[in-house]
Amino acid sequence: MIPRYSRPEMVAIWSPETKYRIWFEIEAHACDALAAIGVIPKSAAETIWEKGGKAEFSVARIDEIEAVTKHDVIAFLTHLAEFVGPDSRFVHQGMTSSDVLDTCFNVQLVRATDLLLADIDKLLEALKRRAFEHKDTVTIGRSHGIHAEPTTFGVKLAQAYAEFDRNKTRLLEARDEIATCAISGAVGTFANIDPRVEEHVAAAMGLKPEPVSTQVIPRDRHAMYFAILGVIASSIERLAIEVRHLQRTEVLEAEEYFSPGQKGSSAMPHKRNPVLTENLTGLARMVRSYALPAMENVALWHERDISHSSVERMIGPDATVTLDFALARMTSVIDKLLVYPENMMKNMNKFRGLVHSQRVLLALTQAGVSREDAYRLVQRNAMKVWEEGKDFLEELLGDQEVRAALSEDDIREKFDLGYHTKHVDTIFNRVFG
Repeated sequence: MIPRYSRPEMVAIWSPETKYRIWFEIEAHACDALAAIGVIPKSAAETIWEKGGKAEFSVARIDEIEAVTKHDVIAFLTHLAEFVGPDSRFVHQGMTSSDVLDTCFNVQLVRATDLLLADIDKLLEALKRRAFEHKDTVTIGRSHGIHAEPTTFGVKLAQAYAEFDRNKTRLLEARDEIATCAISGAVGTFANIDPRVEEHVAAAMGLKPEPVSTQVIPRDRHAMYFAILGVIASSIERLAIEVRHLQRTEVLEAEEYFSPGQKGSSAMPHKRNPVLTENLTGLARMVRSYALPAMENVALWHERDISHSSVERMIGPDATVTLDFALARMTSVIDKLLVYPENMMKNMNKFRGLVHSQRVLLALTQAGVSREDAYRLVQRNAMKVWEEGKDFLEELLGDQEVRAALSEDDIREKFDLGYHTKHVDTIFNRVFG
């Protein structure tokens, strides 16, 4: 986790202090369940909660013990015993390390997901507000980076809203997928621990029991989770690239907010660069990169191995922290985005009416001209605009073959911008309800 791309609340979820506190809660809740079914004394469970609950677990002390034991969970349990005393012998009854590690990891992922869901809500709010602000701001739509037909800037933002709304649904599904608990003992058979303990711990930690844990929670769940984070990152990049393209000097239809005192270049004082959205493109690459190792973690040996462990120590914090930062940055970009309707219209008219070519094509076919001939007639006039800087409308009006099929009024009517935006309300109703 790089501090430059981290936010404190998400980072705190992955701190050693938080991890050890979750480990304690898992162990203590298990003791409650064991006491309830008569496996350990109720007084022992009470003592574990009382003394362990007040304990300030020392990361340095646990590291010191682990340097000898070479086992992180045993090091923690040894340190816990220093607080609890003799009743600590009842901690971890019938459990295995993965019961603690996997359940804790999923608790952390669930908590991280709740922050990410809140991030998406804020981004959706910003996108909706700006979409309605520019619902009728006409701009050119582009395909292959080339002028296509008119749309509105609000429709562009409505598309992004719909995409992130789908991402919210996906993330909710990912949260449900990952919110499982395993307290099933060695190889997951419950031979040394009653299944009721798992049910109790799951409920206490806000999870549900894993149907078959085989000592580890199956990693197909985590593969899907990190893949969805990658999809969300890709959506961030898509929106970031749109802003980057619109900010190009030759386009300048929108740009990132440039704050007082901000500098764009160490060499060129005039520069206003899209640094935030370029950064988002890079961060999206990183979040996507974590999906592959998560998928490779699925294929563990037999009932368990720990080849996934080192991977998850990295990708769990890094993917969620990075995506949290990226979503917040994207929200800020949209919230403060500078939009230039005048430049949008200037760019729209740069090629003198070419954006209306399809309407003329369709009008010719409806007037009885074959599609092949209609395409030929429209294209030959369009090429004069591309190559000679001619005016598309004037060229069509002067083309005798076109005029043989369409009157001057018919042709002029096809150059109405309002025609292209007449269904914007329909699109907005579909997106926003």
